[in-house]
Amino acid sequence: MLYFRHFCFLFVLLCLPGFSFASGHKNFELAVYARVYEVREMDDVERLQQRFDAMQRYLKIDKIYLETHRDMVVVEQSTLSKAKEFFHQRGIKTSGGITITVSERNRFETYCYSNPEHRQKLKETIEFTAKNFDELILDDFFFTNCKCEKCIAAKGQKSWTDFRLQQLTQAAKELVLEPAKRVNPKIKVIIKYPNWYEHFQGLGFNLETGPKLFDGLYTGTETRDPSSNQHLQPYLGYLIFRYFENLKPGGNCGGWVDTGGSWVLDRYAEQLWFTLFAKAGELTLFDFRQMQRPINERMRAEWQGQGTSFNFDKMIEPHREKDGQWPQDATFALAAGYALDYIDPLLGELGEPVAVKSYKPFHSTGEDFLQTFLGMVGIPMDIVPEFPENEKLVLLTESAAADPAIVAKMKKLLTAGGQIVITSGLLRAIQDKGLDDIVELRYTDRKAVVKQFRTGWGPLSESDTEMIIPQIVYLTNDSWEEVSALDETNGWPILHSAGYANGTLYILTIPENFTDLYHFPLPVLNRIRQTVTQALPVRIEAPGQTSLFLYDNNTLIVQSYFSEEIDLGIVCKTESGRLLDIQTEEFLDGKPVTDFRGQSSGERRFLTKIKPRSFRIFRIKD
Repeated sequence: MLYFRHFCFLFVLLCLPGFSFASGHKNFELAVYARVYEVREMDDVERLQQRFDAMQRYLKIDKIYLETHRDMVVVEQSTLSKAKEFFHQRGIKTSGGITITVSERNRFETYCYSNPEHRQKLKETIEFTAKNFDELILDDFFFTNCKCEKCIAAKGQKSWTDFRLQQLTQAAKELVLEPAKRVNPKIKVIIKYPNWYEHFQGLGFNLETGPKLFDGLYTGTETRDPSSNQHLQPYLGYLIFRYFENLKPGGNCGGWVDTGGSWVLDRYAEQLWFTLFAKAGELTLFDFRQMQRPINERMRAEWQGQGTSFNFDKMIEPHREKDGQWPQDATFALAAGYALDYIDPLLGELGEPVAVKSYKPFHSTGEDFLQTFLGMVGIPMDIVPEFPENEKLVLLTESAAADPAIVAKMKKLLTAGGQIVITSGLLRAIQDKGLDDIVELRYTDRKAVVKQFRTGWGPLSESDTEMIIPQIVYLTNDSWEEVSALDETNGWPILHSAGYANGTLYILTIPENFTDLYHFPLPVLNRIRQTVTQALPVRIEAPGQTSLFLYDNNTLIVQSYFSEEIDLGIVCKTESGRLLDIQTEEFLDGKPVTDFRGQSSGERRFLTKIKPRSFRIFRIKD
């Protein structure tokens, strides 16, 4: 009888219009976030069915985040109950979402946490949502940009940063976590952090206390078009997930991508792929409405063409109308579904990420987002919130100066035989704070406009553009230029080295415009990569704007951002073996790397090419 009842229940479910069990992907779960505006419309179940069917045709959805509040709008309980039932009947999990804004359109106007009415409103919204869900995510806006008279009075003599960090930590405890747990003791409360991590502290996002307080965190990996107003580099979509994973190991619940700035679908697909390259276990598409946004002809016109990893024609062809016309429901759901189905089987080939550790103290600033620019030129980066004292090589940017003990920590690592690469920005910040005990270098106020370079005793090489660099001076024979920038008969170090105890300190000069890193000539980039990645098993030799993602199972990914095919060299620390292209199942044969004396370096170089805006996945085979 029990089996019969189960069969009847299953039969009834299968007969429901549009019912299907979420089949899911092998290597991640897929979620879609629905804003409160779309959730309110879910009261019309027939319309919801039509909209969901249009998405589910292309997407394998495992979860829906149903938002209960945004812009002071709260969904009705009756509507929320209908929406939850609709998705549960279709085997799709539901979780709650809250966006804590007064008016998102008014320059992201947030709640004022000095305002008793706003505090009470948030508390009530949290309690309402916790009654309906066992999981709750706070969208990007659990910060404050309010400078009303109440906030000015409450701030007193504190800086805005210190005031807001303390205020939001208190609000997290009193207005979010305590009310949620009181109403629903088993609820999991997740804070989603956006992509502008360098500036969090100024608005109250507290990366020191938040990851410890909340049950989980979520990562905004959207990078959009780099020329848009945030100017975020594509590599940030990978790096930020790894950084947040280091803030709460095992507690980074997923990555989140929207369609904003996706003038070219290659760029949208890259954001999805980079999130998953970073080993996100869940991927959220923002949002229910945007998934139904049409793919227009302009996007197709600006597609890079045949050979890119995102094959527009291959995506569209199966869905054309019978007369060959553009499919009527060619939406971002189609683009996301195609991109995710393409990448899913490849993700199972990847181990755990391996990269150069870069120490960023809590609430620090300086050379903002520089690690993402370094990632764009083929140096795998991993930002960590504690000094990585057991690493063989560490890279430090200007933000490390926020640690008053940074020079002492550097000395300890160098004495133990470690290698440290510091940027010119950090040199400027600590040259009068103890660095002279390691090496006597000076970052001057003078600048140089350069285009020519020399690597060691090699021939001259030239950039395709002039760039401005700071002039760094040093004591001859106390330290050495590894790479020089030249201006006629004068020159300044680009990569510099100095011995200390049992280790070596390297100084990397960063151009005034970080994107000029992309324009360093190939010999310069290769020497910098050889130095900075010396503790890693692989490095690449390629023009700037080529990224390398490394994994601990001898697997690597190379991504090109160029609009044309480029030459690619992959140097592996192995004297034998071959390189397997996992996508084509073809092997590459390499040649031993020798120095200028013809002596083997113990490495092997593999030469190949990479197509426009594409990635290739390789595995080192014995």
